[in-house]
Amino acid sequence: MKAEGNLLKMATQHPERVDYYLNIGNDQVYVNDLIGHPLTLTWEHQINCIRCGRKTSKSFFQGYCYPCFLKAPETAPCIVHPEQCQAQEGIARDMEWSRTHCLIDHYVYLAVSSGLKVGVTRHTQIPTRWIDQGAHKAIKLARTPNRHLAGLIEVDLKQHLADKTNWQQMLKGQVKREVDLKEEKARASQLLSSDLRQYLVDEDAVTTITYPLDQHPAKVKSLSFDKEDEYSGRLAGVKGQYLIFEDGRVFNVRKHNGYLAGISSA
Repeated sequence: MKAEGNLLKMATQHPERVDYYLNIGNDQVYVNDLIGHPLTLTWEHQINCIRCGRKTSKSFFQGYCYPCFLKAPETAPCIVHPEQCQAQEGIARDMEWSRTHCLIDHYVYLAVSSGLKVGVTRHTQIPTRWIDQGAHKAIKLARTPNRHLAGLIEVDLKQHLADKTNWQQMLKGQVKREVDLKEEKARASQLLSSDLRQYLVDEDAVTTITYPLDQHPAKVKSLSFDKEDEYSGRLAGVKGQYLIFEDGRVFNVRKHNGYLAGISSA
């Protein structure tokens, strides 16, 4: 197998165990079939903006050139801080984009990736968002009609809950599996400000996610094209948006959005 082109984050499907598809150029490589085989990753010293396609010497916000980083709706401050979204007031970098991405239903959720965390995502991104974060399990907490309100709920709960994943612990399998998400949801519901409780959802289904990774590495070390042009190793598995190799090296595919790269397997 050999493929070459600009990388994009892996697509996923969630049957009993997550299926991963690497988007590289015009190809989509089924990654699960490569597990247990030696892989070679190479960088062709070129990065293209994933929005406009222009060459850029540096990638911003996981795949954008600097002008797009400053102007594109995909890189607006509310992507990281949803409480700052103003689309509901008619203010946005691109209102047409915001109508389909911000002014739609959003979920606030609880997930266990390393430890318990709170997060926000569009209703269309479940369970994709959880998979991309390497979550072991997740539960829906609240549903809002726009991104701003979901952000307010997240900010309210961040006084009591983490909103970040420890990526190293997640990849090493150091996960607090004993967390009871139904109990944590009940606790978070009581911690939430009274004016935001109207958005709580009754649904208590817990989604459990299994990844194509039979043994977690004891230690992990990040692999980056910014430091290495080529790497070869045997693929041990995949979790989140990371390719995990037997020697503990891990390659964050999403971080390399837009990089012109090659992948080959014997």
